[in-house]
Amino acid sequence: MTTPERIDAPVGVKISTDIEYRPGNPNPYRARVRWVDPITKARPSRSTMFPTEPDAQDWLDRIARAAGRGVSVDLATTSLSAYGDSVMDLAMRGLELKTHAPYMAGWRLRVKPTVGHLQVVGITAGIADRALNAWIADGAGISTLKNTIAVWVRVMEQALRDGIIEINPVRLNGWQKLIKTLEDEEHDPRGLALRDWDTLDRLADALVAASFNQYDGWGDIVRFAGGTGARIGEVSGVRAGDIDTDKWIWRVCRQTTTAPGGLIDKGTKGKRSRLVPIIPELRPNIAWRISRVGNRPDARLFTGPRGGRVTTAVLRDATHWDDAVVSLGYEYLRRHDLRHTALTWFADAGVPPHVLMRIAGHGQLTTTQRYLHPDLRSIERAGAQLTTYINASRSLPGPKIEIEQIRQLAIAP
Repeated sequence: MTTPERIDAPVGVKISTDIEYRPGNPNPYRARVRWVDPITKARPSRSTMFPTEPDAQDWLDRIARAAGRGVSVDLATTSLSAYGDSVMDLAMRGLELKTHAPYMAGWRLRVKPTVGHLQVVGITAGIADRALNAWIADGAGISTLKNTIAVWVRVMEQALRDGIIEINPVRLNGWQKLIKTLEDEEHDPRGLALRDWDTLDRLADALVAASFNQYDGWGDIVRFAGGTGARIGEVSGVRAGDIDTDKWIWRVCRQTTTAPGGLIDKGTKGKRSRLVPIIPELRPNIAWRISRVGNRPDARLFTGPRGGRVTTAVLRDATHWDDAVVSLGYEYLRRHDLRHTALTWFADAGVPPHVLMRIAGHGQLTTTQRYLHPDLRSIERAGAQLTTYINASRSLPGPKIEIEQIRQLAIAP
């Protein structure tokens, strides 16, 4: 692979910029740069739409700074996907060969679909934060996140060396802290679970109350996730034909996720379908939803108020999640913790580990075993059982040794 062409003029190309407001567009500010090609003398241009005028001006300023350092405008406005593919050999230099495969998987499966369409010069730390949160919500594991972040950092480091950007917005100390937090949570997911069903019910009601027009569907989504151990994307993927209402079993076989151009449905994590029981607390609502769609097995059961797909980010924004959970005293709670809640309840109810593993869709039993630590009530019961055992042993007959006999035994030669 070769590095895209650059202009070697000492002061770079001279560009002109302008911002045009176009009402009626969700991103109404068009930022445009124009320049004279130093070889052909043609006058090409590049433009991008932005939601606010400051965003548009910031993009123009960064393009102007890049051009002033001798970077071609074509290179400065190229997409992350195209740029990364073209410099990947340089970005990966110095790595052991065994590292290449997981890094490239992170680049191909997560970085490019999520942010690959964005221009390199337009990527900010905020965009990087949102991308990371999307991968976490999609169920990416710790090693997956590390590999994905590492390859993105390396590509942006190459952009820094090429003079396209002034700082690497992806190289943040916050990554390491967040990864450490996630690792701690992975070791003790039980600590993130809600206490009981009434608590889940109060959360669902609070989120509905905080949403626009108090849409009941948000509460139903939260209860379903908290009662099945499913990810929010998997809840969005439920179709009427996926649920056996005779045995009340849900066949989990798809999830909603982000992709270039919008939201799509794809296979579940690990490409494994699984069976999950539908508990009685959820059945009336599910039966009502199935009856409402009639004889349409492909009908989606859980949607947003306008019938659209749902992701963890959509649920967060629509329900003002952060404010709602703080008001209830659960400021730590994330949408993924609804999954931790259900799996913890399954474990406490005595579901065997190998069965819980299948319900959760875990690839390894060690992942499931993290939910099997005894809860406080189990510990209290264990203490009571020990006391009963000790009291029973006290009543057993045995040889009696008087105090004087003990003293004599102690001083005997």
